[in-house]
Amino acid sequence: MLMSERGGKPRKSRSSPISSLSPTSFSFSFSSSAPMLSLSRIVRRSYLAKSLVAFLSILSLYALLHSVSFSSSSSAPPPPTSSSSSSAASSSTPKIYLYDLPSKFTYGVLRSYLLARGGTDRSTSDADLRYPGHQHSAEWWLFSDLIRPDRSPDSPIVVVSDPSQADLFYVPFFSSLSLIVNPIRPTEESAMALYSDEQMQEELVEWLERQEYWKRNNGRDHVIICQDPNALYKVIDRIRNAVLLVSDFGRLRGDQASLVKDVVLPYSHRINPYKGEVGVEGRPSLLFFMGNRYRKEGGKIRDTLFQILENEKDVIIKHGAQSRESRRMATQGMHSSKFCLHPAGDTPSACRLFDAIVSLCVPVVVSDSIELPFEDVIDYKKIAIFVKTSVAIQPGFLTSMLKTVDTERILEYQQEIKKVKHYFEYETPKGTVDEIWRQVSSKVPLIKLMINRDKRLVSRDTNTTTCSCIC
Repeated sequence: MLMSERGGKPRKSRSSPISSLSPTSFSFSFSSSAPMLSLSRIVRRSYLAKSLVAFLSILSLYALLHSVSFSSSSSAPPPPTSSSSSSAASSSTPKIYLYDLPSKFTYGVLRSYLLARGGTDRSTSDADLRYPGHQHSAEWWLFSDLIRPDRSPDSPIVVVSDPSQADLFYVPFFSSLSLIVNPIRPTEESAMALYSDEQMQEELVEWLERQEYWKRNNGRDHVIICQDPNALYKVIDRIRNAVLLVSDFGRLRGDQASLVKDVVLPYSHRINPYKGEVGVEGRPSLLFFMGNRYRKEGGKIRDTLFQILENEKDVIIKHGAQSRESRRMATQGMHSSKFCLHPAGDTPSACRLFDAIVSLCVPVVVSDSIELPFEDVIDYKKIAIFVKTSVAIQPGFLTSMLKTVDTERILEYQQEIKKVKHYFEYETPKGTVDEIWRQVSSKVPLIKLMINRDKRLVSRDTNTTTCSCIC
């Protein structure tokens, strides 16, 4: 018998015998009309009831957990294993095929360069050849990455040995080094057999145009590096469909290259990176520049800036060509200055911008047409000061403006530079090389779009710029 919920007369329970034994409802009722139960019987019944309640509670809990487990296992797929998730990531990562070019286009160029300077002999193996350090060495870093047997599985691009699986095709011609194989002052041996860069350009394109995968899409899915502004100048119109890796667009027409189709690379820095922390202590100079004073085209501004700045207090501005001593002086100057000047050269960009960044020296850019690498991940306004050319050449303007930048603001610039400077260090793991491959891989959807578009076009207007080159 159970007591009424409102405290009335006892009523018969409608619950089943099992439910009536729940811990909250189980009770004994003592009344004058009920027979008195002996103490031993009460104790015995109480013990049995409690045991039954405990058993049923455990049984109910087991049934509940089992049903939840079954439901989960039947409705949700098992979580992916690490191998399956990495396999999925690999399948979605763009694949690149490295052309096995005749060695004259790779190690042959390097060997010719070294022989012309007496730096090696003909018996030296390819593996022992050392690429010379210069500002256009991205071609070596990218090639070296693709041939490494221990490439990182996290790379933005996967190297494949089967060209039929490739989304992209890399052409590893050392085009920038090829330009400067012949020294300004040739040795007796190099003078006997002068190297012809123009001939190499022609032979490269002739070789490419015979390849099945070049002909398939007219080179649209090929990647070619021409970092020096003059690299591949003779054949640029024959390879303009490809993704070009360039330093800027200073000497390229709009129908040859653009931000849409191509990738802007940073120059290799030529001075040692600054290893210290942010701060203005140890940086007594306000502004520093060292480089060639006399340049062509847009670089003529350099001479004007020299005339304005060379007598300014706390400003160091020096004429200097590429040499070991010049690099030592530039390292010392950039590491001890708050701001580093970057005027246009023969083309809008130059390696000094990237030298300044790795020196934590705030760049002051005076180059109206400059294009910069990796702008989808770097906000250059946070790490550099940009000044219009016509304003920068006003006497007294640059130094007066820079003196108004307080220490706190300089530290903010340096902090931001420190966050992004790994993007400009080719030698750093997950640095410049990985970012270049990420930029290249981002072009794949556009490449596929243009390939499919080319297939269905029934007429073409040869006098208009193709949409792949519109900035």
